[in-house]
Amino acid sequence: MTGRYRPRVIRSRWWRPLAGANLLIAMALVLGAAPIAAKQFKGWDAAVPETAINSASADGCPIESPNGRHLYIASNRPGTLGGNDIWVAHRKNPKSPWSAPANVGPPVNTEFADFCPTPLGDGWLLFVSERPGPGTCNAGPGKGDMYIVRQRENGRWTTPRHLGCDAAGTGPNFPGGEFGPSLVRTRQGTFLYFSSDGYGTDMNIYVSRRRGDGSFAKATLVDELNTEFADFMPNVRRDGLEIVFNSNRPGGQGGQDVYTSSRRRTSDPWSLPVNVGTTVNTAGNETRSSLSGDGKRLHFGRDGEIYVSQRSRGGAGD
Repeated sequence: MTGRYRPRVIRSRWWRPLAGANLLIAMALVLGAAPIAAKQFKGWDAAVPETAINSASADGCPIESPNGRHLYIASNRPGTLGGNDIWVAHRKNPKSPWSAPANVGPPVNTEFADFCPTPLGDGWLLFVSERPGPGTCNAGPGKGDMYIVRQRENGRWTTPRHLGCDAAGTGPNFPGGEFGPSLVRTRQGTFLYFSSDGYGTDMNIYVSRRRGDGSFAKATLVDELNTEFADFMPNVRRDGLEIVFNSNRPGGQGGQDVYTSSRRRTSDPWSLPVNVGTTVNTAGNETRSSLSGDGKRLHFGRDGEIYVSQRSRGGAGD
């Protein structure tokens, strides 16, 4: 790729080159530096296409950076290295238009499918990749694993680090495919939410707790969010009090819809999930929904295009 965007990355004062578990510890510290307070919101406005982002190819997996200035997506548009690549668009502030998306390049992207990007701030990026290798958990077509990577001050990326395998007791990745990683820091600890078909089951939502050394523990089911249908690609609001995800459970508009759940405290279980309604959901397939850092914007994919819905503060509920 030529003309690739090379942003200036602002580093916090503690930053030093890191490796191994210390790299993950530093990432978690950045993530939890300034959690937003619990917020009350009105309902979602009618979703509109992100016309500056969409292409004639399949685009999806949209998610903003915490500061709202970067939008990461997955796409198989021309210039892609493999089945899917991760791309990023930029803007000066949340009210400015998006630039054309640019391929983030290797080593994040490979000749294999790379998708579900999740920016964490300060250059950190979680993502899913189907790249094979001896250190993966049976990765391959339809069986992606979760990785963590960081963009250096010069715009180059570090070598992606695999989060470890459930079967080996070293991390949250299952032999099946993982999707939609979402990291949130709470008073109870730092937690990684994601979906997976585990060892060949239905797609369900899981959570893994970050250990003291920065690695992640075996994942457990989030029972209150799962059904016997496909429940997948969770994204937790920055304060840990709201989660959005996608499901094909009965009672929706058809296909896969966006659902939401909330809680009063991060120590509480999640409430009964509810469909976000017809301003967002349609008879098509809504996928990989994600909340902006301020909780005011909802990005999601629909049948190969990216959409956004907005809401304002002041409603009676989350």
